[in-house]
Amino acid sequence: MSPDLKIGIIQLTSNDNLKDNCIQLEYYFNQCLKDRANFILSPEVSNFISTNTELRKKTIKFEKEDLMINKVKELCCKFKVWSLIGSVVLKIKQEGKDKFVNRSILIDPYGKIAARYDKIHMFDVILNKNETYKESKSFKPGRKIILAKTPFANIGLTICYDIRFPYLFSKLKISGADIICLPSAFTMKTGKDHWETLIKARAIENKIYIVAPAQCGQNTSSRKTWGHSLVVNPHGIILCDLGSKAGYCVLKLKND
Repeated sequence: MSPDLKIGIIQLTSNDNLKDNCIQLEYYFNQCLKDRANFILSPEVSNFISTNTELRKKTIKFEKEDLMINKVKELCCKFKVWSLIGSVVLKIKQEGKDKFVNRSILIDPYGKIAARYDKIHMFDVILNKNETYKESKSFKPGRKIILAKTPFANIGLTICYDIRFPYLFSKLKISGADIICLPSAFTMKTGKDHWETLIKARAIENKIYIVAPAQCGQNTSSRKTWGHSLVVNPHGIILCDLGSKAGYCVLKLKND
C-alpha cells in the first residue's frame, strides 16, 4: 500500500431525488479535496434511496446515463483523484425486461471506470412485523468477486449485507487485497446491534483495513439509516467514526 494514500470518506443522507443527491455528494467531495484526499469514497445507494418501486422504475437510468457517475467522472478527471462511488442503483436489461443492480463504481484520475462490482448478497430480511426487506425482488445479484488493482493499493469491493459472509472477505484477502471497501446503508436496528462488531471482526480475521462509508439519517419517510461510517485498521481499532450526521473524514492509512 502506497504511503501517499490519503482517503476521504463521505457520509450521506441520500433520498429519492437524483439531483439533490448529486449536489450533496459533490459538496463533500470538494471538502475532501481541500484536505488533499486522493481516494474518495461514498456510501451504498449514493444516487437514490426509495422503497417506492414505481418511482424507482421511472427515475433510475442505465449506467451511461446516470447523473452521479458522470459527475464523479468529471471531478476525478479534473482533480486527478480516484473515487469509489460506494454504489449506485442502475437499470439493466434482463431477458427483455428492466431490472436493477446495486453497483460499486471505481473511477480513475482520467475519468474512466476502473472496476465494477455488483452486490452479491441480497438483503432479504424480516426485522419485525413493520420492517421487511426483499432486495432480490427488484435487484439482480452479482456473481463475481472483484479485486481492483490500483497504483496505491489492491482494493477488495463489497457492499453492505456482504459483511455477514466472511468467506468473501477471506477470498479478497487471499487474492491480495490491501483494503476492503464496505459502502453501506444499514438500518437503525441492525446498525445499532451489529455494524461495529461485524466490521471489527472482518478486519481482525483478515488482518486488513476495512473502509466503510455509510448512509445516515432520515432518507425517506419510511427509511432511516444508521450512519457511523467507519475506518477500522487490521487490529480492529477504529480510526474514524462519522457519527449520525452527513459529513466527511480524511485520513492516511499506514502499512500495519
